[in-house]
Amino acid sequence: MRTRSQSRNSNRQQQQVNPTFVEPFNLVEPIENQAPPVVTMDDTRTMAQLLEAPTVGYEDAIVVPEITADNFELKHGLLTLVQNKQFFGHDKEDPHAHIRYFNKITSTMKFPNVPSTSVKLMLFPFSLEGAARIWLEKEPPRSILTWDDLVSKFINKFFPPSKTTNLRNEITRFQQRFDETFYEAWDRFNDLLRACPHHGFSELHQLDSFYIALNSNDQDSLNSAAGGNFLEKMPCDCLRIIESKSKVCNSRNKPVVAKETSSSSTPGISPDVAELKDMVKALLLDKKNQTQAPTPVKAVEESCVTCGGAHSYQNCPATDGNVYRDNIQEYVSQVAAANFNQGNTGYRAPIANQIRSLGFPSVQ
Repeated sequence: MRTRSQSRNSNRQQQQVNPTFVEPFNLVEPIENQAPPVVTMDDTRTMAQLLEAPTVGYEDAIVVPEITADNFELKHGLLTLVQNKQFFGHDKEDPHAHIRYFNKITSTMKFPNVPSTSVKLMLFPFSLEGAARIWLEKEPPRSILTWDDLVSKFINKFFPPSKTTNLRNEITRFQQRFDETFYEAWDRFNDLLRACPHHGFSELHQLDSFYIALNSNDQDSLNSAAGGNFLEKMPCDCLRIIESKSKVCNSRNKPVVAKETSSSSTPGISPDVAELKDMVKALLLDKKNQTQAPTPVKAVEESCVTCGGAHSYQNCPATDGNVYRDNIQEYVSQVAAANFNQGNTGYRAPIANQIRSLGFPSVQ
């Protein structure tokens, strides 16, 4: 028979021998890790007050540093300048151009003991409207601390990488148009470069792309200005030649509006084209005349065959009695029947002479 002390010793030996023995897990968390109990007895707010919307957590995304200058105030005129050209976030708007314009406006005002970046952070929300303002309002509170952070987030939002790729492809595939002068081509090429300032193309790549995109006449003109091969010049010299040629061509290639003449031939246009233009003008004029409203026909006024007055012969005061009027009517009917039977619809008998033959003396 084993005693209680022997059984305790045997259990202790088994615990020492068995290495997989694990002490029981304590399910009770320490006091320091437990959340304090919610005490609702002391809360004296009503149900309506507890259901009210919170009034905290509505801070702006832009954090403006504290301004310690005395009598600092943003003038109303400065706000008006900023709001005159707001950014709406449309696809065709250029965020880089908006930043350049905003910097130009804010640089005109200087405040003593106030950093210019603080003024920009305060004014920038007033320059946004529409989708751009909604974007800024959706940014997390106090997430924009500096002016550089604001510019970076603004550009990346409204100038995505896909737009950068498209503009880079346009710069690479640039080609002078058929009806485009040298100045117009150079100006359009620079517009593409300004629209994507982070294109990454070096000056050498830009000049080479523009030279290859020109037509043969403009390439020959650049070679002549360079005194040989244009590509053998240094990039700075090539840029100077292009700028000089662009200014000269812009002054010479201004369009001259020719005065419209009555002749069918137009200077600078082939005879076939001029003839075709005249035919089109004639067709349009004919169509216009056909579509015009017809001119109203003036009503025929009555004239007496007896005295020439502005009344019918039946109402003539010079006649006396119905016999004369009946004779006139009978005679007119006979003349009309005779002309119809003979087929002479254009013949008209001298009515006045026949009237005189009925017994009235002729008028001398």
